Amino acid sequence: AKAAYRTFGSPSNPAILLPSCYGGKLESTLPFLYRSDAPNVASNSVVLPPERYFIIVVGLLGGSESSSPSNTAAPFNGPNFPHTTYEDNMRLQRALCEHLGVSKLFGYIGFSMGGQQAYHMASLFPDFVDNSICIAGSARTSWHNWSFLEGPKAALVNSVDFQDGNYSTKVVRGTGAFGRVYSTWALSQQWFREKSWEKIGFATLQDYLRENWEKRMGDWDAHDLLCLLRTWQMGDITIYHAEDNGDLAKALARIKARMLVMPSRTDTYFPPEDSMQEVKHLKAGKLSVIESIWGHIAGGGGGTKEDCKFIENQVKEFLEDP
Repeated sequence: AKAAYRTFGSPSNPAILLPSCYGGKLESTLPFLYRSDAPNVASNSVVLPPERYFIIVVGLLGGSESSSPSNTAAPFNGPNFPHTTYEDNMRLQRALCEHLGVSKLFGYIGFSMGGQQAYHMASLFPDFVDNSICIAGSARTSWHNWSFLEGPKAALVNSVDFQDGNYSTKVVRGTGAFGRVYSTWALSQQWFREKSWEKIGFATLQDYLRENWEKRMGDWDAHDLLCLLRTWQMGDITIYHAEDNGDLAKALARIKARMLVMPSRTDTYFPPEDSMQEVKHLKAGKLSVIESIWGHIAGGGGGTKEDCKFIENQVKEFLEDP
């Protein structure tokens, strides 16, 4: 397996790893935290300046940049690509860190699937991470979250151009349908009531859905989307300790890293109620809720500048005031 990554800053500085999320690429992985020219950055003074930290941005397996169904040579390309797990990603990321000369991470910060990875890295390698930040993620994928993912998945695999996974041209209708089904869950009811698409320059909801969801998902390979989706659905940190018999509280209590957990108030994937229960069992956990109507995407920089400013402040405070 190959990991796609970018680094910023000197390896002699404290290392912070930022993993990608579902539908994310290296370029779009929390850039407002370390790049002053990123969209929605609150100021020219970023909270993770490369002059102070060694930033490592890593792509998920299946995310089209690291090893994925779309870029792997036969016979393991397309539908024959292995079903990857969070554990596969953690072991690959750990190997990457060793390759870069990083023996310990000062921080691990992820959004959505990246937030789930923050839990997995702290669980699988408890002595490798000092500070872990989960933004709009979870330690275990809930049954409600699992079921939501079945919706866009069904729209994709039953599309006429998916051809039971044996397609030879891009699955445009299937991935477009996937994006349509996915879109409403990513935002809140209040977002729609306030016609928030107008705040980002779209005249109609149809324009927003077409440009931001159908076309954006249409650029993805169908098997890559499904590979990531399987990883997400299987997310569960209790697998690392079979003796706990799936007891999430025990798995959370084993985590040694300080953890900041930041759900979005209106997230339907990873609701704050779930995060509140998780934090209760962490040795050193802090809960900070993003008060936003932008649903799940508020956590990844897709909400308002105020949302991003809140996240920046919480990250800065957490890392600088142990």
